[in-house]
Amino acid sequence: MKREKALVVFSGGQDSATCLYWALKRFREVHTITFAYGQKHSLEVAAAKKIAGMAGVDFHLVDIGQIASIGKNSLTDRGMVMDQEKPEHSVPNTFVPGRNLFFLSIAAVYAREKGIFDLVTGVSQTDFSGYPDCRDSFIRSLNVSLNLAMDEQFVIHTPLMWLDKAQTWALADSLGVFGIVRNETLTCYNGIPGDGCGHCPACRLRNAGLHKYLEDRDMALESLGNFNI
Repeated sequence: MKREKALVVFSGGQDSATCLYWALKRFREVHTITFAYGQKHSLEVAAAKKIAGMAGVDFHLVDIGQIASIGKNSLTDRGMVMDQEKPEHSVPNTFVPGRNLFFLSIAAVYAREKGIFDLVTGVSQTDFSGYPDCRDSFIRSLNVSLNLAMDEQFVIHTPLMWLDKAQTWALADSLGVFGIVRNETLTCYNGIPGDGCGHCPACRLRNAGLHKYLEDRDMALESLGNFNI
């Protein structure tokens, strides 16, 4: 039985698009919220809006560009050279400090006004770049904090938390949206849709998972059975 309503934090990338279609299978009504946070590539927002339209769901854009001015990172600072590898003793400079904290907190306020208490986000600590706000412990902590802050019972869903990128591709395929996720999303840090530039950290992670998945689709699809998604 489908639950009532969900709000998907939607960037227009592979992970959030997969989560959008995951939510459509589980909720009667799905909304999306997208953030303009000063990112270099506005095409991300355009991709999110297009995919939301293709999926037939509500699209809401929130401008929080001020966070680009209070935290230094290579996704918003055009003068900073992007880390190509994770530094040994720190997070890469593609980490946007507080991004998921801001996104989910604002999403919860917006959702509450619409009577929505199920939030969906595409974070994962299995295949990630060491970002602390992608960890399960952070999401669980924030979930408690949001409930205390607003005296509500929000549930933050993280369908991809324990999936690697090959399994994320398998999930998109099992949902019947492999082509949409591959061709219409924008994950590339250099702003190139689809398979992207091929050499930035986001593209390397995405494409390695894609190649692994295509090498053995049956095994990857079967492995999804080990997760409650």
